[in-house]
Amino acid sequence: MKKLTLFLMSQKGHDALAHFIALFGSEPVSFVVGSTDPNIQHDYYEEIKELCKKHSVKFFGRKEKFNVDTAYTIAISWRWLIPLGQSKLIVMHDSLLPRYRGFAPLVNCLVNGEKKIGVTALFASEEYDKGDIIAQQSANISYPIKINEAIDIASVCYQKLVEKVGRKIVSGKSLQAKKQNEAEASYSLWLNEDDYDIDWNRPAKDIKRFIDAVGFPYNGAATYMDGKKLRVMDAEVIPDLAIENRKPGKVIFIQQDKPVIVCGKGLLKILSLTEDGSTQEILPLKRFRVRFT
Repeated sequence: MKKLTLFLMSQKGHDALAHFIALFGSEPVSFVVGSTDPNIQHDYYEEIKELCKKHSVKFFGRKEKFNVDTAYTIAISWRWLIPLGQSKLIVMHDSLLPRYRGFAPLVNCLVNGEKKIGVTALFASEEYDKGDIIAQQSANISYPIKINEAIDIASVCYQKLVEKVGRKIVSGKSLQAKKQNEAEASYSLWLNEDDYDIDWNRPAKDIKRFIDAVGFPYNGAATYMDGKKLRVMDAEVIPDLAIENRKPGKVIFIQQDKPVIVCGKGLLKILSLTEDGSTQEILPLKRFRVRFT
């Protein structure tokens, strides 16, 4: 039985490890390396650590000393260089490559309204996400869908892919891979806090997808009222009206204590609104004449 090393983060990494151990036991796992992630509210670091402890698998934090000596290493949700030695690195990427190479691919798939999401297992390369593809797993989705729901679906794709690739590694079979079609390649940029801001000039349906795509476990879509940063955690699209002096961001109605906002096209009712860094709801608003920016 061949062994492998795992570098894991997030729910997807945790669920993939749990599935692998359920299928093959803990013996094929040489050790696991994990890391915290300050960019999300629930990073699964402790769950991965506890899962390893439960099954007597060695666990290292990212900054601890370790030595990779297995033929293959698998990385899930990992974002740092890995000291490999002679080990071949298999990256599991949150998109159906060659589309959405790069960062936050699942979030950007949802923002763009993709009808299919998936995961690609590929050999690491000098240029990110350009390595040869070993296998892929996809799933169809429909909208509206929130990011945590999409993560659950993607997590199943990870489990199936880890099973497919892991079975070959454990049994000592060679991994076949094919080159990517560069003509079909696209790239997904990294996100920072500025990218969470809502653009009220966009159509309401696009803003709704954006709100759902950056919600929990991420920080949530941001907007500003009187210069104060707020987070829109949930909303619904309302049929548009003929508005003579359309000013996106302005409240047009209050329905059941929920503000209805004018968008570039369409209207959006805010269902959940919190202060930045808090889970405390601030609805209903204290006044009607509000413009979100």
